[in-house]
Amino acid sequence: MPTDRQGALFDLAPIDLPAAKRVLDHAGLAAELPDDIRLGAMTWSFPGWIGIVYDAGVSGKLLAGHGLTAYAKHPLLRIVEIDRSYYDPLAAAVFRGYADQVPAGFRFFAKAHEECTVSRFPLHARYGAKRGQHNPRFLDAAYAADAVVAPFAEGLGSKMGGLLFQFPPQEAGDPHGFADRLHDFLRRLPRGVPYAVELRNAELLTRDYGAALADARAVHCHNRWTKMPSVLAQVRQIPPAARRPLLIRWLLREGERFDDARARYLPFDRIVDEDDANRDMIAQVAAKAHRHGVPVFALVDNKAEGCAPESIVRLARAITGELSRRER
Repeated sequence: MPTDRQGALFDLAPIDLPAAKRVLDHAGLAAELPDDIRLGAMTWSFPGWIGIVYDAGVSGKLLAGHGLTAYAKHPLLRIVEIDRSYYDPLAAAVFRGYADQVPAGFRFFAKAHEECTVSRFPLHARYGAKRGQHNPRFLDAAYAADAVVAPFAEGLGSKMGGLLFQFPPQEAGDPHGFADRLHDFLRRLPRGVPYAVELRNAELLTRDYGAALADARAVHCHNRWTKMPSVLAQVRQIPPAARRPLLIRWLLREGERFDDARARYLPFDRIVDEDDANRDMIAQVAAKAHRHGVPVFALVDNKAEGCAPESIVRLARAITGELSRRER
């Protein structure tokens, strides 16, 4: 859909969708969770969540445009990720349309357009004639500032959680050279916007990388993703300045393939595979950050266990349990 058409749609007042009645059951748990620990999902428009996040009478056709009005009523869902901005830059009006659906204390993380983070276009049909070609916009700060940062900041304003530059698996070259280019890129971006970087190449997780983030006042996104070290291992590699706030994305367990997990977990309406090890690790890291006065943002994917909202409930219990044990 063209960006100008998107803006026109979001000029209309959002439809206030009702939340599932069961979300009230989580109010007590949410009250136990410290205010500086925010949990949420990676996007929101899943019909499988009807009856879990959305009221049973809600039409799945309304979720993409208006689902946030119900999502934000869930007491444990205080952040969300905007994923579609990875595939095409979004206009400020689109971001503003999302912001208008949520209360003042809600926060958004949005993925930056992939042309900022892909050095060569993948060999995938959706890239058309660009398949396999060098990407001239890779780490181009001028393009990022105009096409990505400006509309993100203008549209979301005080509801910005962070702008995420996700680097997919690719031939990244020399890790030291990558860190230098990333540092230069981040330093050239407009100030006043919180930036985060997520890696999918484990060899790029170096001291040079951590130092580049710290100097540019960006943070590392700790990801539980199939080919990356554990969240705890990443924490140990990153200097404190580059993990304040602490940002975690819980996606796939080690060795899991995206397509396999998706096929097994659809329609994302229940927990299919408990992942106690990663949940407990994330809870321990989050609780430790909180004790040191570091805000925490944790985003959960459906493919972590089968249903992101249900995983978030279990994660919240694990975090509050960890905090309680430490206080005894």
